[in-house]
Amino acid sequence: MTYNLSLILGKEELQNAAAPLNKAWTLPPGAYTNPEVFKAEIANIFDKDWICVARQEQLKKPGDYVCFELPHQPIVLVKDLSGIIRALSSVCLHRAMPIVEGAGNTKRFTCPYHSWNYELDGSLRSAPMMQAVEGFRKEHCTLPRFSTEIWQGFVFVSCNNNPEPLGPQLEKFAALIENYDFERLEVIETLEFPSPYNWKILVENFLEAYHHLGIHKTTFQPTYPARDSFIEDNDDKPWFMLRMPGRPPKTEGEDELNVFPKLAGAQLFELFAACVYPNLLLAASPHGAYWYQLEPSAHDSMHLRIHALAFPEVAETMDEKTRMEKRAGVRFIHEEDITANEGVWKGLQASSTKQGRLSLYEKAIWQINRLWLARMKAL
Repeated sequence: MTYNLSLILGKEELQNAAAPLNKAWTLPPGAYTNPEVFKAEIANIFDKDWICVARQEQLKKPGDYVCFELPHQPIVLVKDLSGIIRALSSVCLHRAMPIVEGAGNTKRFTCPYHSWNYELDGSLRSAPMMQAVEGFRKEHCTLPRFSTEIWQGFVFVSCNNNPEPLGPQLEKFAALIENYDFERLEVIETLEFPSPYNWKILVENFLEAYHHLGIHKTTFQPTYPARDSFIEDNDDKPWFMLRMPGRPPKTEGEDELNVFPKLAGAQLFELFAACVYPNLLLAASPHGAYWYQLEPSAHDSMHLRIHALAFPEVAETMDEKTRMEKRAGVRFIHEEDITANEGVWKGLQASSTKQGRLSLYEKAIWQINRLWLARMKAL
């Protein structure tokens, strides 16, 4: 299906968003609030781009699986008996019942509806009482498979039949975060947040420090002032990076332990936030790293998981008090951001709301909007 976004959102408004940074505007409100725009995003972004669905350490043993809901396609990511990580449709080929949910370990997948049984590679093992059905052959019933790629320990899935490899597109970004050793990190804690607003609102808020002036004025602003933040040039690749230089400690020992031994220079005091488009968000400082996993479901809702990451040897020595403090810190900061995200969502519903001008400190939003316009074939 073809979507004419110029008719839905306005040609002049889209051109405003595509203008050079010093003349650029936000996307028009309908880009967030119109259900037809989300349908176009499914067709042009979620159906074609690489979508981050898991970490490879979540699939350590054969039979380990993790489910993820794309806006148009529930999938199960599983390590098969040969050690290959596969992405399969989790919808039974009989009557479209989901065959599995959540995460766990299994020898095979059995549909709870009529007990059709699938191997870990998606092939049909058995289908009870189908012997008399003319022309039925189980070898013709294999769950649809999707492309996978692992980058920095993150597992990506693409529903595109022939996706462009992701790794080469992220080479510059990978070099910028090399000292954090993301490939070695593991999930140690996860917080979940149902999020009743458009997914792009959270991505945009995540990638600008301008809002430290208001939302984080007593938390981030004193240490990571908005005026010092800057955005890396991404060479029109599908990644974005906000860097927030921090102040050095006033006295020796004032700062917390650096958990990333390879950090040097400005990285010893820096917080960064980044996005691998569309749904992988990363944040890291010398004190820890976090993965924000977005699972959009509609134009007005998504599920957010915030995962704290650590090296395995650090996680092994972490007591419950430390884990509780980490969870509390993550929750406190995100609850500040919820105020911003839900407020913007409410404001976008107002009949008088139009496009707004972007600050030069919102360069990442400008970069994202240009990519969004290109992906959506909006101009």
